[in-house]
Amino acid sequence: MTHGMHSDTHPHYLDGDRNWRDTATRYALLPLRVFLGVTFIYAGLDKLTDSAFMKDAGAGSIGDMMRAVRDSSAIPAMVDLALDSPVAFGYAIAFGELAVGIGTLIGLFARLAALGGALISLSLWLTVSWASDPYYYGNDLAYLMAWLPLVLAGAPMFSVDAAFHRRRRQRTGGYR
Repeated sequence: MTHGMHSDTHPHYLDGDRNWRDTATRYALLPLRVFLGVTFIYAGLDKLTDSAFMKDAGAGSIGDMMRAVRDSSAIPAMVDLALDSPVAFGYAIAFGELAVGIGTLIGLFARLAALGGALISLSLWLTVSWASDPYYYGNDLAYLMAWLPLVLAGAPMFSVDAAFHRRRRQRTGGYR
């Protein structure tokens, strides 16, 4: 056997031989999941409780914000769609952020929740923060990139999804 090559067929941590790197790897996405979940719950609640935000017009309203970014967005047609009913769009975004945040935080349909978060972030990047110059001043692109590892990996630790997976595996005798 060549030095550095492993001939075993399963990870060491399955044998109970866990070192700090294996443990860190298992928990690596947990801080990101907590941050994004809490942030999106907060963003949704903030919109729902802000009396100025959920209006067609006026200072701080969703309608005025969408009209202000319409000409500088990457896809003005998306903004026009939101402007057909800005209050309904505001509620859709707020409830979408709540659903994404809760799903991510508790790990329920975690990949789907992360995909929803990525799509919300993508739509906000293409509309609201598209004109940020330089581009890295707009935080929606960073949120989009932060969602992608959770879209790929889901929530394998401390999640409803993991509990369902464990339970299903126990019922089938360890087979998937």
